[in-house]
Amino acid sequence: MDWWLLVVAGIIGGVLNSVAGGGSFITFPALLFVGIPPIGANATNTFAVSAGYLSGAYGFRQDIAKQPEVVLPIVLLSLVGGGCGAFLLLNISEQFFYQTIPWLLLFATILFVAGEKLSRKLPQTQHAAVFLGGVLLFVSAYGGFFNAGLGIVVLSYLVLAKYSDINQMNGLKLLVSSCVSLSAIAIFLSQGVIAWLPGLAVLVGSVIGGYVAARVSRQINPIYVRHFVTLSSIAMTMYFFIDVYG
Repeated sequence: MDWWLLVVAGIIGGVLNSVAGGGSFITFPALLFVGIPPIGANATNTFAVSAGYLSGAYGFRQDIAKQPEVVLPIVLLSLVGGGCGAFLLLNISEQFFYQTIPWLLLFATILFVAGEKLSRKLPQTQHAAVFLGGVLLFVSAYGGFFNAGLGIVVLSYLVLAKYSDINQMNGLKLLVSSCVSLSAIAIFLSQGVIAWLPGLAVLVGSVIGGYVAARVSRQINPIYVRHFVTLSSIAMTMYFFIDVYG
């Protein structure tokens, strides 16, 4: 039952990550449910959903290539930030990490909801470009530290950076998520915190869900995607606040 649960969670998570973000809201709790400790579950989840990010990014490769000049800076900042976040995760206690989960999700939700308003107030200047680079570095560190909600946070950054094409945003979101995850996985590998067999079960599902959703999501009205992300992030934030502090 555990293996089927993890595969199904991976499929659902892969679909969500490609369409809107938030797939780890399914896969991370599933890994906790089968008995993996919080930090190990987070590291395993990062490994497991990375294949879905990669397959999804490949599905959106034409959309990513619309602005080739932004790809290299995005990749470099994402790799650096993801490694920093993973290093921080491995140097805190399990209890402290568990208590930060609802606050991290609350941050992701607020950023997504308010990102468009903040974007309108941000001028198109060189200082704004430096600021946005810093935001991407912070977002990537968040992803290396806690993968759940990463897609939502990256979409919020893209809204802040004035992207509007939903397919390009989804492609760049998956590119950032791929780079963050690969960098974090390298850190986790060095410390041996990944539970390989459960991670592989989720990974198989996420590959299937990620690629299929990347092809289908073009037919979905962007407003429905945004509403879905908002509602799912609010629901999971409330769930973790009740679970941790209730």
